[in-house]
Amino acid sequence: MKNLSLVKLTSLRLTPRLLAPAAFIAAALVSTVIAWGAALVIERVTASAVTSRLLEEGITWAKAEPDGLQIHLTGTAPNEASRYRVINLTGSLIDSSRIRDKLDVTPAKTVEAPHFSVEMLRNDDGIQLIGLLPQGEAKEKLTADAQAMQAETPVQDMLETAAYEAPEGWEPAYDFGVKALALLPRSKISVSTNRVAITAIAASDAEKRRFEADLKAAEPQGVRVSYDISAPRPVITPFTLRFVKDANGARFDACAADTDRAKARILAAAGAAGATGRQSCTVGLGVPSPSWAEAVGAGIKAVNELGLATITFKDADVTLLAAPEVKQADFDRVVGDLDAALPEVFSLDATLEKKASASEGPAEFTATIAAGTGRVELRGRLTTEMQRAAVDSFARALFGSSNVYLAARLDPALPDGWPVRVLAGLQALSELEEGSLLVRADTVEVKGVTGSQTGKARISQVLSDKLGQGKTFRVDVRYDEALDPLAAIPTPEECAEDVADVLARQKISFTPGSAEIDAKAASVMTALSNVLGKCPGVPMEIGGHTDSQGSDEGNRALSQARAEAVLLALQGRQVDVSAMVAKGYGEAAPIADNGSEAGREANRRIEFTLIGGTPAAAAPQAVAPAANGAAPAAGADAATPAATGEGPDFSGDTSPSVAPKDKTRRPEPRPKSNG
Repeated sequence: MKNLSLVKLTSLRLTPRLLAPAAFIAAALVSTVIAWGAALVIERVTASAVTSRLLEEGITWAKAEPDGLQIHLTGTAPNEASRYRVINLTGSLIDSSRIRDKLDVTPAKTVEAPHFSVEMLRNDDGIQLIGLLPQGEAKEKLTADAQAMQAETPVQDMLETAAYEAPEGWEPAYDFGVKALALLPRSKISVSTNRVAITAIAASDAEKRRFEADLKAAEPQGVRVSYDISAPRPVITPFTLRFVKDANGARFDACAADTDRAKARILAAAGAAGATGRQSCTVGLGVPSPSWAEAVGAGIKAVNELGLATITFKDADVTLLAAPEVKQADFDRVVGDLDAALPEVFSLDATLEKKASASEGPAEFTATIAAGTGRVELRGRLTTEMQRAAVDSFARALFGSSNVYLAARLDPALPDGWPVRVLAGLQALSELEEGSLLVRADTVEVKGVTGSQTGKARISQVLSDKLGQGKTFRVDVRYDEALDPLAAIPTPEECAEDVADVLARQKISFTPGSAEIDAKAASVMTALSNVLGKCPGVPMEIGGHTDSQGSDEGNRALSQARAEAVLLALQGRQVDVSAMVAKGYGEAAPIADNGSEAGREANRRIEFTLIGGTPAAAAPQAVAPAANGAAPAAGADAATPAATGEGPDFSGDTSPSVAPKDKTRRPEPRPKSNG
C-alpha cells in the first residue's frame, strides 16, 4: 500500500515535465500532415497547369510528372526544336530550377537519295533529254553522246543532277537506255532503277525485227525491259498479188492484203486451192478497192478449177494465164464465171497459152548472176547501140561496175517493147543472190535463189508493173534461209503459227483429274520449247480449258493449274516466259458438244494465243482418244477453211479501208514508180 502510493505520487510529479514535449510532437505531426497535403495540392496544380498549357499548344507527346516541387518532363520529341519548346513553355509557368528534363529526341533519319530517272526522246527534229541523274560526269557524257548521234541539231538538255551516289541497278539500266537511244532514230526511252521502257517506230517490219533482235542481244541481266516497237504498214505500189498452180503445187509468188481479215480470207482461199505450209502475205496500204479480198478469192478459185494456171492482180488489172494443157471448154467456162464474180472495178484479161512450135528459134536476151562472186553476164540480142549502152549502164548501177560483162549483138528486127522487157527483167534479177533471166517476145522468165522472204513478191511486183496487163512472165525463185540475215528472227505471228503446227501434230496430255503433265507429253513439250526458244519475249497467253463435267469453280481451278503447269514446264526447259501468262477458262469456252465423249475430249485442251493478235489456227487433226483430263492441240477439233474448201465468213467485217468508195469506175492509172 505504501509502494502504490509512492507510484501515484511519482506519476503526479512527472506529468508537468512531459506535457511540453508531447505537445511539441503533436504539433510537429500536424504540421507535417499539413505540409504534405499542401505539397500534394501544389504538385497536382502545377502538373495540371503544365499539361494544360502543352495541350493548348497541340503537344500531346510530352507529359508533366510532379515530384514534390519538381516537374519531370517525359516523352519523345520529334526533333530538338520541339524539345526546347516544351522546356520553354514549362519554364513560363514554374521556376526553371524545378524543371527536370527527361525528354528523348527521335533520332534523325538518314536522308534518302532522290528518285533518279531520265527520259530520252529522239526524232528527226533532234533529241530531248529530261530527268535527274546522280552526281558525276553522266550528264556531260550523255549530252555529248546524244549530240554525236544527231550532230546537225542541238540537243535540248533539261537534265539535273543530285549529289548522291547512284543506287544499285541504275548503271546497267542507264547504259542500256543510252545504247537503245543510239540504235532507234525515232524513239522514247524511259530509264529508272532496274527498269527501261522503250517505245519506238521502225520504218518497216524487217527493221522492227532487227531492232528487237539487237535490243534483246544487248539486254542486261536484272533489268526489266519493255518494248513497244511499231512499224507502219507499207505502201504497196502497185498493189500486187500473184497465185500460181502448176506441177510444183499451189503457191503465192506475191501476196498483198489491205486488212488482217482480208489476209486471213485470202490465205484460206489459197489453202482450199491446195497451197500448203506457211504462206506469206503482206498487209499494206494502197488497195484499189475494198472488195480486194473478194476479187482475189474468186481469182484463186478460178486457178484451182483450171488446175494449171496463174493469176496476177496488179491494182485493178487482173491477168489470168492458163497452161496449154487446159481444155478450151474448161477455160471458157472458168473465165466466164470469174468475169461475173469479179467486182465491177476489176478488169480481166484471160489467155490460154498455145504450145510452141519446136521449129521456132525465138529472139532471146539472157542474164545470169554467178553464186558467190556476184558476176553478171549479159548475152543475147538488143535493138540498137543506144539500148546496149542503156542496158550496160543500168546493169552496172544494179550489180556494180566491176561485176558486169556485156556481150550482146544488135538486131533491129526485135519486137516492140523489147527494151522495156529487158530493163524490167534486169531489175527483177537484182533481187536474187544467184539466178538467171530469159527475155523473149512472149514471156519474161526469172529463176534463181533469194535471201529475202519478200524477194519473190518484189520480182512479181516489178514485172507486173513494168510489163503491163496481159503480158506473160514466169517466176521460179527459191528462198534460201541461209542467205537471209533475218531468218533467225521470226515474227510473233510466225512464232504463233509454229506453236500451232506443233500442237496440231501432238497434244499436251495430263494425268486424269490433275494438273500433272503426262510423261507421254514430253516430246510435245520439247518441240514447243524448241520453237519458243527462237521467239524470246513474244507475248502469248497459255489458256487452259476443260469439259463441263464437275463444278464451274473446280473446272476453272483445274484449267488454271494446267495452264500454269505448261508455263512452268516451258520455263524449266530454258524458255523465256517473261511475256507469257497462264489463264484458266474452265468450261466457259467449249469448241465441241459436251454431250459426247469425243466432244468432251476436244474441249479439254491447251491453247496458245498471241497477246494483242488473233489465235494461231492449228492444222486440221482428228481428235484422238485420250485419258480423262488430256488436252488436245489447239484447233484440233475442227478443220480449217483450207481443209473444207470454204472460206471464213467475213460478212460482219467492219474494219476500215482506205480504198476508194466509188466502185463503178476504174481508178486512175498510177504514176510509174522508180522500182
